[in-house]
Amino acid sequence: MMTAKLLTISEKSKNQTFPLERETISIGREASNDIVLNDASVSRRHCLIEKRENLFYLTDLQSLNETLLNGKNAENAVLADGDRILIGDFEFRFLINDVSETSGEVLLDKTELVLPKNSVQIKMDEVFGAMARDLTAILQISAKINSLRDTEILRRELLRQIFEVVPADEGAILLADAEQEFVEFLGLNRFDENASVNVSQTVARKVLREKKVILVSDFASSNELEKAESLVLSRLSSLLCVPLVVFEKTSGVIYLTSARANFDESHLRFLTAIAGIAAVAIENAQNFALLENENERLRSERFERNMIGESGSMRKIFDIIKKVALTDSTVLITGESGTGKELAAQAIHLNSKRRDKPFVAINCAALTETLLESELFGHEKGAFTGAVQQKRGKIEMAAGGTLFLDEIGEMALNLQAKILRVLQEREFERVGGTRPLKADIRLIAATNRELQTEVKQGNFRQDLYYRLNVVQFKMPALRDRREDILPIAESFVGKFGLRLNRKLRGISVNAKKILQKYDFPGNVRELENTIERAVVLGASEWILPEDLPEDFLDIRSETERENVSNYHEAVREKKIELIKKAFQEAKGSYVETAKLLDVHPNYLHRLIRNLEIKDELERL
Repeated sequence: MMTAKLLTISEKSKNQTFPLERETISIGREASNDIVLNDASVSRRHCLIEKRENLFYLTDLQSLNETLLNGKNAENAVLADGDRILIGDFEFRFLINDVSETSGEVLLDKTELVLPKNSVQIKMDEVFGAMARDLTAILQISAKINSLRDTEILRRELLRQIFEVVPADEGAILLADAEQEFVEFLGLNRFDENASVNVSQTVARKVLREKKVILVSDFASSNELEKAESLVLSRLSSLLCVPLVVFEKTSGVIYLTSARANFDESHLRFLTAIAGIAAVAIENAQNFALLENENERLRSERFERNMIGESGSMRKIFDIIKKVALTDSTVLITGESGTGKELAAQAIHLNSKRRDKPFVAINCAALTETLLESELFGHEKGAFTGAVQQKRGKIEMAAGGTLFLDEIGEMALNLQAKILRVLQEREFERVGGTRPLKADIRLIAATNRELQTEVKQGNFRQDLYYRLNVVQFKMPALRDRREDILPIAESFVGKFGLRLNRKLRGISVNAKKILQKYDFPGNVRELENTIERAVVLGASEWILPEDLPEDFLDIRSETERENVSNYHEAVREKKIELIKKAFQEAKGSYVETAKLLDVHPNYLHRLIRNLEIKDELERL
């Protein structure tokens, strides 16, 4: 009888088996499911597996993270033996077992067998010496080349190691591209590493294209290659060339020659074994280089995706970030609240040589002086009441990386002096400590204050200001780069739509016009909060004007405001009048009132709440 099961192959619940014995199996986070996966990545009711006429069907139940079958969305899909199913962070293998439990059993035939006379029987001790020598060399070469990431260094070291075993005078490793053309060449002469190396193109191409091993142990008695580039080969005693093969693809060749010694079959076997190891090592090194390049490209582009902007002012900011990231200089970022100063600091860190170390941020305005000191510098056990154990501070946590001090203009003068010492001496002490600790950090600070004014007023240390002000740039306000408002808003719609499981098509034309006219005193942070609110409260597949806050809907130019006396009060009274009239006509029905006013019921309720007229309507 056919049975089926799910086997977990992900790190979460690895090797756990779930038999599929019922006609319908529900999978999800709720305890009522047949298979319970208690993890935030799994929806309450995530998917179903149904058995119909000896076939198993997988159906996603509109889960947040979807159900993937072999990398594709599952929608009433038929399961086959060995299929991979991804449910949240859990990965399963679907298995069908039609095989008897005794399958795979080994049966011992006890019949006496007489070996044929031509069978080869060799005592191990007769070959152990040569095998041990080659094995030791292979292990040493494998250990050395697998630790190298640069392909040129790897190939050069590989040839040096081969020369320790094979009596070659010259060697070369040639790498080919997908079209089987040699594109990378590296040669080595045993006696002079700066000398050029001769390679027979005929031999190398033959080995590459036919995946053959060529061994000519004595050119004096061999006519096999007498027509092939005789000027090159006539001076040789022997030649050995083997292909580099990875996953049945020939990626190059190892080519050895000697004018004084003859290669034999032991050299061929040894080089063939080395070629297998070398091919994988070279492939890995090439892939590592590709990944490093791609990683570098993604790092350099990541901040531009996070800091969206095509305006001239933002392009200037991007250029500054790229330049300053190459140095280790202290940076001071100024600008209004919500303009993205921390994002800029992260971008500098991600594009710097410290990118693989921590980026640690702390808001100096969010903590009292005492707490901020402890958070920054850490404290020793017993330094103060409640210090029951030693604590590492943010400076220690950022070792080798970047420390970002946001709102540094709010920092107390006492702490400013300690930060100055960190910048000057590159050392600090924990609170209650006596031993100086090294501070290997890059400092980036940000403020929305005018620090020069604060210095004149005695609120900020002048010497610290000069230490911080090595490189300074100002993040532009959103109202000064209005062409970036809609691209940023659209990115937030996608972000919050995905997070809140809402399928949104975008922002309506009228809502876009309103967003573009608004000044955004809170800058990008206010825009982000506005879009999140609209996604939460909205009911359609578009962000509509009524999904935006009241302040956005009452936008008028300064001239209009000056020309209309008590404008906002007049608008408020008119809204109340219209709502009351419609409410009376609808006989107290909020849904009908919304229809009469041609607005969404959710917007009507918000409007009534903002106007504070709910009790008044109930009395009508």
